[in-house]
Amino acid sequence: MTTDLTAPAGVRPDVVPIQRRTLRLLFGTQIIGGIGLTIGISVGALLAERIAGAAVAGLAQSAAVVGGALLAVPITRIMSGYGRRPGLVLAYLVGAVGGVLVVTAATARSVPLLFLGMLLFGGGSAANLQARYTAVDLAEPARRGRQLSLIVWATTVGAVAAPNFAALADATTSRWGLPTLAGPFAFSAVAFVLAAVVIFLLLRPDPLLTARRLAAADAPAPAGPAVRPRAAGMRAAWRTVRHRPAARLGIAAVAVGHLVMVAVMSMTPVRLGEYHHDADVLPVVGVVLSLHIAGMYALAPVVGWLTDRLGRRPVILGGAGVLLAACAVAGTAGHRTVPLTVGLALLGLGWSGTMVAGSTLLSESVPAAGRPAVQGFSDLTMGLAGAAAGAVSGFVMQVAGYPVLTLLAAVAVVPLVALALRPAPVRAPTED
Repeated sequence: MTTDLTAPAGVRPDVVPIQRRTLRLLFGTQIIGGIGLTIGISVGALLAERIAGAAVAGLAQSAAVVGGALLAVPITRIMSGYGRRPGLVLAYLVGAVGGVLVVTAATARSVPLLFLGMLLFGGGSAANLQARYTAVDLAEPARRGRQLSLIVWATTVGAVAAPNFAALADATTSRWGLPTLAGPFAFSAVAFVLAAVVIFLLLRPDPLLTARRLAAADAPAPAGPAVRPRAAGMRAAWRTVRHRPAARLGIAAVAVGHLVMVAVMSMTPVRLGEYHHDADVLPVVGVVLSLHIAGMYALAPVVGWLTDRLGRRPVILGGAGVLLAACAVAGTAGHRTVPLTVGLALLGLGWSGTMVAGSTLLSESVPAAGRPAVQGFSDLTMGLAGAAAGAVSGFVMQVAGYPVLTLLAAVAVVPLVALALRPAPVRAPTED
């Protein structure tokens, strides 16, 4: 059982309406931001191929992933000093600037500008990821998993709807003289700006600053090494994490789950292309990946409920077990599409378990003062793990094949299982 270092004693009636309003606002902006992010990403590789060639198309997509991970560092520093609102606003605005630069790169056919734009476009991803942590700043301990998972689930709406808007966006902007495939990024920029404006105007009072005020009032001398806002970089975050096994487990669950998911998912279309004709493969890939995305997001509220009901560690272990099953099913599917589809759906569900339970455990394992820095450290770790997995998976696929790739992905889960099975300490240490 974890020790809650940040929750006020008892449920404060004045906090309930603030939390309710915060959740409604985040749910709406997650949909807007999810549309903005996915509508651009859905055509990013195609646009990069037209500008720079097929050899670097995948690198352009990776630039957005790495950008989102790296931007988590300055964004969470801002959150540490000034609250969630300015950090989320800045992240969305950086993503909007990235969208504009991608449109400019498409017009000028500039490869360096394209990569810079995709790097900054990752700001939209950083904002969407940080929103899940914003949802639990004022959450009751018994409802943290559910409320965090609700914001994760909201991403589904944008992720599912956005690809269907890409053709409309492209057709609309082509009448304005923009190049083909640039239109979706123009729409992404507008969506990010809209999300930023809504958060700037309506995310009041700031949930993180409110949580800090309540924690200071209830515990003037908080237990554990506190990270002050002025010292909230990644080094300070690591100092906080290394003293808290529960926080380390939360970060490991998020990073390992993401690494395994990206490694297997990114090479599944290639695997399908090995035994489907060119004319048939795209519809099959669409169905398989749609069910994979459904596994990631559609059951997130159920995963959140289980996280609150059963505990964080059991759900992390369950997510790890599902990831192992997914690797086994996908790796032994051979040239059979149905079992491969089942494997990808399980892969998404396992990711959901490690993401929701790991993020919840991490958030409640550190004091409010150090929470944004530690959460940014977690997102940085997750993003770099995913980017590395995407880069290495192609090499493994080419050299050894898809079954070996899934086997290596399963091996990566084993340390997480061992970490989650270690006995939990009764309380966190009280000093650095």
